[in-house]
Amino acid sequence: MSDDGDIEVEGLGLDENDPMRSFLPATFGKKNTETDVAAQIGRTKRIVEAPAATLQRTKQEDLAEHKIQGQEPASKDYGSGHDYSSDDQSDDDDEDDFPVSHELVLKTHDRAVTTTALDPAGARLVSGSNDCTLKLHDFASMTPTTLRAFKSIDPSATKTSANSETHPINHIEFSPHSGGQFLCISAHPQAKILSRDGLVLAEFVKGDMYLRDMHNTQGHISEITTGTWNPVDRNICVTAGTDSTLRIWDVNFKRRQKEVIVHKSRAAGSAGRTRMTAVAWGSPAQGGNNILVAAALDGSLVMWSGNGPYSRPTAEIREAHRPDTWTGGVDISSDGRMVVTRGGDDVIKLWDTRKFKAPVVTVSHPSTSDHYSVTNIKYSPNSANILTGSATGHLHILNSGNLKPELITPVTPGSPLITVDWHEKLNQIITGSANAEVHVLYSPNTSSRGAKEVMSRAPKKRHVDDDPNFTTDQSAGLSGDSIVAPNGVLTGNTASTSFAARHPTVGLTASGRSRDPRRPQIPMQTPFMKSQPDEKHINESIPLSSMRDEDPREALLKYADLAEKDPLFTNAWKQTQPKTQYAELSDEEEDAGPDKKKARHLLAVEIMLEA
Repeated sequence: MSDDGDIEVEGLGLDENDPMRSFLPATFGKKNTETDVAAQIGRTKRIVEAPAATLQRTKQEDLAEHKIQGQEPASKDYGSGHDYSSDDQSDDDDEDDFPVSHELVLKTHDRAVTTTALDPAGARLVSGSNDCTLKLHDFASMTPTTLRAFKSIDPSATKTSANSETHPINHIEFSPHSGGQFLCISAHPQAKILSRDGLVLAEFVKGDMYLRDMHNTQGHISEITTGTWNPVDRNICVTAGTDSTLRIWDVNFKRRQKEVIVHKSRAAGSAGRTRMTAVAWGSPAQGGNNILVAAALDGSLVMWSGNGPYSRPTAEIREAHRPDTWTGGVDISSDGRMVVTRGGDDVIKLWDTRKFKAPVVTVSHPSTSDHYSVTNIKYSPNSANILTGSATGHLHILNSGNLKPELITPVTPGSPLITVDWHEKLNQIITGSANAEVHVLYSPNTSSRGAKEVMSRAPKKRHVDDDPNFTTDQSAGLSGDSIVAPNGVLTGNTASTSFAARHPTVGLTASGRSRDPRRPQIPMQTPFMKSQPDEKHINESIPLSSMRDEDPREALLKYADLAEKDPLFTNAWKQTQPKTQYAELSDEEEDAGPDKKKARHLLAVEIMLEA
C-alpha cells in the first residue's frame, strides 16, 4: 500500500506471448456465454500461401498445364487470375466470384472419397468411398465440434458376417426432382435406389452372363461404372456398364430395364464390345428435347436423343479421346448446347452438340483416371464455369467458353482431388479427395445455409457419451450417468441418454464387427429371431414341450412307481393277475456265471447230437 492510501496491484511477470496466459482468466465476474459466430467462421478461413521462391515457377507450370491447343490466349494477362498472388485486392475478387474463401472439412472415411451428392434442398450430404461405405451427413444436426456422419451404411452388404462381399462406391446422385431417394452405383452389376436415410428402396436385376446378345438380357452382366437421372421424368434413370450397354430403368419396375442401348465398338480386336465409362443426361433449361451423351473406353463419344428412339445414335465421334484411355468425366451445360469431357489422355475437350464432329476447344490437363477412374468434371449451376480437380490436389475453375483457368486454388495439396460438385441453392462447392477428406468450400457473403449454418451454431459441450470408447459397457450403452440397481437391472431412460444405444452403428465396421478388438461379436437379431416366441411361452402353451430337453430313459423311469401301483391298461386284472414266479438258482449256478452256463449248455447240445 502506498503512502496516500491507494492500493497497488502487482501485475503478472509474464510476456504477452507466454503460453501460460491461455490458462489464466481474462476478466472477472460473470462471463458472456453467447457464441462468437464471426470468430467461428474466421477459424475456417482458408489460408493459401505460396513460397516466394517457387511463385514464378508455379505460375509457369500451371500455364503449361492449361495450354490451349489450337487457340491463343485472348489477352496478355492470361493466367493472372490465379490464387497464387499475395495481393489482397485479387484475393477479395476471387472470394466474391467463387465461394472458396472458407472451408469445412469432414473426415469420416477411411479411404479415398470417390463421389459426393447433396439433395436438392442442400440439407443432406452423402459421400461414397473406396472403403465400400456411404456416410450420411445432416447439416441441421452438425455443430463446429461434432463434424461427423450420423449414419454409415454398406449398400452391398446383405448380412453382418466376416465373409460378406463389399464393393467400392463408384457414383451416387440424388434425384433432381425429389430429395427422398438417390441412385447408388457400386462396383457391382446391380444398381440400387436408396432413401435419404439409407434404406434400400429398389435393387435392379442382374442379367444372364451366358447370353451373347445384350438385347436379350434383363440387366447388366458386369460391373456398372456410373449412372444418372432423367432430367424430366423423376422415375427414370440410366446406368452405364462395362458390358458395352446403357440401360434405362424405371424405379417402379426393377425386374427388367425399360430400354437397353448396346454400343458396338469398331475398334480392332474388340469383338464389337467395349466399356462405357461415363454418361450424362441433360435438358435445356428453357425447354426442348433432352440429350443423352456417353463415353466409351475405345475413345468414342456417342449422343442419343433423350426421348428415344435408341436404336441408332444421333451422332457419334469415334476418336473423341485416345483409345484405351478412361474418360471419366462428361457433363452437359444448362442450355443443352455444350458438352465437356475429361479424358484419360490428359486433355479436356469442349464440344458443340449442334456441330458434333470436332472439339471447339482442347486444353491439356493431367489426368488421374489411371488411379481413380471416377474423376469427374462439372459445370457450375449457371454454366459460366467448369470445375475439375487435379493430381496435385488443386481445384481448377475454368471458363466455360475457352477453358481458360479463372481460379486455381489448393484444396488437398499432395493428394489428388477426385470429385467436385457445385450446389446451386447453397452456392457451395463440395470436393472429395484421395486422402479420405470431404471439403465443403463456402463464402460467408454469398453462400447460404449448409456449412455456413453449421459454423454459426454454438459448439456442443463435450460429454462422455460422445465417444463410445469411453463407455463402460459399449454393448448395453452403460455409462457413468446410468443407475445400476442391486439386482443388476439398468434403471432410468438409458435409451435416450446413452450414445451407444442411440447410435448403434457408430464404432462398427461395414460388416457389423466392432472396431474395438476387446469387444466380443454380438450376433445380429434377425427378423426370424424376432418372430420366435420365448421359452416360457412355449412351455405354458404347448403340452409336454419341456420333454425336449429331458433324457428319454429318465422320463420313462419316473413313471415306474406309478405304473406298478396304479397301472393304466391292466388295472382291471390287478386282483386276478397271477404273481410271477421265478426259478431259484443254486449256489453253484450263481458262482458259475454266464460264461460257464453257456459252456455247459453247449456241451449238452453236443451230447444230444451224438446220441
